[in-house]
Amino acid sequence: METRAFKEELEKLVSSEDPIAVSRDVNTLQREFEDYILEQEHLAQVAQLEAEEKGETVESEIDTKALKDAFYEVYNAYRERKKKAIEERNAIQAENLRQKRGLLHQLRNLIDTEENIGTAFQTHKEINEKWKAIGDIAREKRQDIQQEYSRLLEEFFYNMNIYKQIKDYDFKRNLDLKEGVITKLKALENETSIKDLEANLKLLQNEWEDIGPTLQEEWERLKEVYYPLVKSLYDKIRAHYDERKEQMRENISAKRQLIEKAKEIVSESAKDVKEWNSLTDKLIQVQEDWKKIGFGPRKENEEVWKEFRGVCDAFFAKKSEFFKSVHSQWDEIAAKKEKLIAQVAELKTSTQWKETTSKIIQIQKRWKEVGHAGQRNEQRLWKQFRAEIDAFFAAKDAHFAELDKANEENLVKKEALIGEIKGYKPTDNKSEVLAQLKSFSERFAEIGHVPIKDKNRIYEAYKKAIDEHYSALKLEGQEKEKVMFEARLETLKSSPNASDLFYKEKQAIRNTIDEVKNTIVQYENNLGFFANSKGANSLKEEVERKITKEKEKLAALKAKLKMIPNE
Repeated sequence: METRAFKEELEKLVSSEDPIAVSRDVNTLQREFEDYILEQEHLAQVAQLEAEEKGETVESEIDTKALKDAFYEVYNAYRERKKKAIEERNAIQAENLRQKRGLLHQLRNLIDTEENIGTAFQTHKEINEKWKAIGDIAREKRQDIQQEYSRLLEEFFYNMNIYKQIKDYDFKRNLDLKEGVITKLKALENETSIKDLEANLKLLQNEWEDIGPTLQEEWERLKEVYYPLVKSLYDKIRAHYDERKEQMRENISAKRQLIEKAKEIVSESAKDVKEWNSLTDKLIQVQEDWKKIGFGPRKENEEVWKEFRGVCDAFFAKKSEFFKSVHSQWDEIAAKKEKLIAQVAELKTSTQWKETTSKIIQIQKRWKEVGHAGQRNEQRLWKQFRAEIDAFFAAKDAHFAELDKANEENLVKKEALIGEIKGYKPTDNKSEVLAQLKSFSERFAEIGHVPIKDKNRIYEAYKKAIDEHYSALKLEGQEKEKVMFEARLETLKSSPNASDLFYKEKQAIRNTIDEVKNTIVQYENNLGFFANSKGANSLKEEVERKITKEKEKLAALKAKLKMIPNE
């Protein structure tokens, strides 16, 4: 639902002449609106943190405060109108109860004192018309009052001995009608909507009373079916409301437990970004659990929500303060790396190849030791750093190109080894084959350099030959994934640019990890939209399966990252 649609839908609902009739729909819309606002504020917090990590600023696209002010201006006016309507209804029901009790008293007096049948029937008719004209009374009084009226009517008809004056046709017709009411009442036992059950039960009771007397010999049988059936339906209604109240109490209890859990998370101290991210994941999970719990009594529900929201706000305020200091540290690291870039820039024109290479390698080590300069700095600095290093090694490669003739012997050895790999016939022993393939990789790396003009060709030929054997192994699932990745690492070791390839491999995996994490967060946010939606279970289960799959992928990527050597 779009942001403006909440207020428009609310205005449409509260325009009803009967504010009580739309109460349930208004409350449902208010809960959906609060969930929507919570989701928007959560998304804004996530966007703000991501922006802060990049050194950027972001403005929320949605003014949640303005939305809430506009929504609750209409909602609060409706609540006052509904409160007044309930008070008026209660007053009317109290007056209706007083009038019905007065009619019961009149009927009792009629039964006890009136002997004239004509007068009695006329008075009974007037009482019955007034009884039907009187509106609703409170639910908890309805059954007792109606039963007392029915009992008095029964006594009236018997005392007046009217059965002698009613034709057999009327008796049989009334019998059929009353049995029809009983059949309808039995059908109500399968009604799942308590609201519809209450309304239909009241109509059937009125219908029963309007039918009139039936055959004397059938009356006892009808009463033994009708009154227990009505009682069981009222018992079902009371049980529903009792169960609903108990569930709401349990919901409040569960929410208070989540508040304590959130407080424990806020009380934990985090020393670095990783720990803060871990605590954030825990708190977000608590927020997701909160969404899954139903509502409690309105007053208590508002109280626990305010407390829970306050705890969450305190956590994110704390986290924001931490990241301010982290950005300062990242800036310090960035300054150190800029100095290292300047050192390489001074060395890149040197022709003291061995000495300068050693110095650059030492600078590369210091680069790793300095640490990460943060997402907004690291990639830019790394590109500058690599550009200066590549300039030196490009000059060095050009210088040593003339020396490649000395590597012709290595070329012959590697070509021979590639031929040996191609001709290798694997056995059925998987472990033996893997050991032999690893031996090929080690021998290839030990042979040494080949002429520059041949290094890529030789490496690609070797890689193709060794990969064909690995691909031919009958590996499945995680075993295949692990072995093929290890094989890839062994192949990269034999590359003339192994260090660069390892670094690029790490960066690619880290980027993929970030993408998977973002996907998980998005899927988890999407779950909030299904929490209170009817018929959304299949969509929710599909999202949960996707989350599990992404988390498995995340664990596999982290395992791969640990397997890459630091060179």
